[in-house]
Amino acid sequence: MRPFQHYLDTINQAIAAIPYPAAPSQLYEPIAYHMALGGKRVRPVLTLMACEAMGGDAAAAIDAALGIEMFHNFTLLHDDVMDNADVRRGQPTVHRRWNDNTAILSGDTMLTIATQYIARTRNWAVMDLFNQTAIEIYEGQQWDMDYENRNDVSVEEYINMIRLKTSVLLGCALKTGALIAGADAANADLLYQAGVNMGLAFQLRDDVLDVWGDPATFGKEIGGDIMNNKKTFLLINTMLLAHGDDADELRHWLNDRFATRDDKVAGVTRLYERLGVRQLAEDAIASYNDKAVAAFNQVNMPDDDKQAFEALANSLSGRQY
Repeated sequence: MRPFQHYLDTINQAIAAIPYPAAPSQLYEPIAYHMALGGKRVRPVLTLMACEAMGGDAAAAIDAALGIEMFHNFTLLHDDVMDNADVRRGQPTVHRRWNDNTAILSGDTMLTIATQYIARTRNWAVMDLFNQTAIEIYEGQQWDMDYENRNDVSVEEYINMIRLKTSVLLGCALKTGALIAGADAANADLLYQAGVNMGLAFQLRDDVLDVWGDPATFGKEIGGDIMNNKKTFLLINTMLLAHGDDADELRHWLNDRFATRDDKVAGVTRLYERLGVRQLAEDAIASYNDKAVAAFNQVNMPDDDKQAFEALANSLSGRQY
């Protein structure tokens, strides 16, 4: 297996070469803008890595990798509208730079483009996996929105939601590469499970970074989940642990519509720190990362490839960007 940077360069070159039509510009310019914002491109890189680890040619997986990355960015475009987010990867979101309707329609177009790229693989197993994953992600997004209006969300419900909304796409990326390489079902499924667990650690790290991250490197405003009363791992555990004055303070911040952003984010963060929920998150991140590494180590592939996947999993679970 080649270095991560090699696969990243390959993906970035392929994304830059996507031939968008010139018109209507209001439809395609937002797509090109959003795709050019960058990111770590973890999902398409995993697709190429898995393909080569299973004995295939990474070039055969480029279309699938582009489809997965385009689909991922479609979900981000729509998420930014639903979350009323102002910043994505340090730049204005599409719905802020243009408008909500443009973001929705450009996102719809991205979904169709993604499907076109997946179809080019001419692999029914890949197409079935992609479609099933897409439906699961929509289910996860719906649960995420439903939980905004509930105060009794359990940790288990939250973990299942982020599994659907975030983790299954990492599993899909790895399994897709394996399927294109012709891997057997056992190895393909192990790679899928590794991706799901890696995704859970990844999303929990995102929850932590939304509170304690550096906005210059995180790429989004800190405290977005707090301002939206998002039922994150941190908030759910705080709801379970808060009693007496802590519970009263939490209710105040959740219900005060006139609190400034700075005051609310600072107030809720103090509660998180006082109740120790960050450590609970760190423990869960370590647990899911260990499960991902264990699954990678069961895959029938060279030891060097196992080490490369382990290094990537460790990097993502402790990421600082």
